[in-house]
Amino acid sequence: MRKIKTAVIGAGFMGRVHTEGIRRLGNVEVAGVAAISKEEAERFSRATGVERATDNYMDLISDPEIEAVHVCTPNALHAPVSKAAIKAGKHVLCEKPLAMSASEAKDMLNQAKKKGVVHCVNHNLRYYPVLQHIRQMIASGDLGEIMIVQGTYSQDWLLYDTDYNWRLDSKENGPMRVVADIGSHWMDMIQHLTGLRITALCCDMQTFHKTRKKPKVAIETFAGKKLRPQDYEEVAIDTEDFGSVLLQLGDRARGAYTVSQMSAGCKNRFQVEIFGTKSGVMWNQEAPDQLWIGNRNEPNQVIMKDPALLAGAAATYADLPGGHSEGYDDTHKQVYKRFYRRVADPSAPVEYPTFEDGLWGMQLLEKALQSHKKHGWVKTV
Repeated sequence: MRKIKTAVIGAGFMGRVHTEGIRRLGNVEVAGVAAISKEEAERFSRATGVERATDNYMDLISDPEIEAVHVCTPNALHAPVSKAAIKAGKHVLCEKPLAMSASEAKDMLNQAKKKGVVHCVNHNLRYYPVLQHIRQMIASGDLGEIMIVQGTYSQDWLLYDTDYNWRLDSKENGPMRVVADIGSHWMDMIQHLTGLRITALCCDMQTFHKTRKKPKVAIETFAGKKLRPQDYEEVAIDTEDFGSVLLQLGDRARGAYTVSQMSAGCKNRFQVEIFGTKSGVMWNQEAPDQLWIGNRNEPNQVIMKDPALLAGAAATYADLPGGHSEGYDDTHKQVYKRFYRRVADPSAPVEYPTFEDGLWGMQLLEKALQSHKKHGWVKTV
């Protein structure tokens, strides 16, 4: 198997996650990393052992030996970095949400198609083995007709007004924060599992901290909890801390979900609940190997991930036997494995989320913002 060289653009939390996930594949080498500054790039290089570090991503994109690029930058740079890579003939795996707008996302998709490169948006959370088991259950009719979907994606890392991150700034993140950052995962997931599209939604958002204390130095995501008062300056906030969304799914299904970055004690509580005419399922990312199955006329069940017992193709998303947990970092590996299979062999199946999925996600987010502004329902199709 030939070695594929790739570059990681962005040296924050997601840059580290991507670098570690890529290295687990065996046939892909992280040949370089680009960061916002030379100091940050060199710090990342020392911490991860990536030898080539630069503050100019074009140095890596223009390298003919590098075949693919991972875009792990703030959202405002997703489109320009991805399009530069595509123009250079690189395959692109980009973080979500795909762009700052649906029009940007559409342009990215069109350019990727025209150039014939492999394109992927990193909806990695699809790839927990238990979630793939749910997808197989729904496809085989075990739940019956889907009627109700509900859930949450709740975190607490921005609970205090002294918590700060680039995502709070709409110039870097886009006009929505929590609904886009983690709500995009929830909407993608519910459609991926059920096979149904969101056809209408009604969204309400709230910013609880109208101002926050911004650190005078750059802080990585989920960090900065021990700064002192003199380390901050007060700034106005124009993105939301909380969102609640009612939705219609397909012709008959209905549902609701909430997203929050200010729910004390919820570190990464991504929960989906799906109920059909026969049974229901519930899954929580904070206990990723467990699946609750609800029944009307017989005892409920809690099953544990075991690839030997997973339904159909779901077993291919688990690389460890039962009793050996597979979590967040493993989901990245599963996406990258399928992305690079296609990079190595253009005839390989597309078993990963593409820029088309990313475009649809951006269109849904714009509908959510439209709904919030008009205080009412918006059709999405």
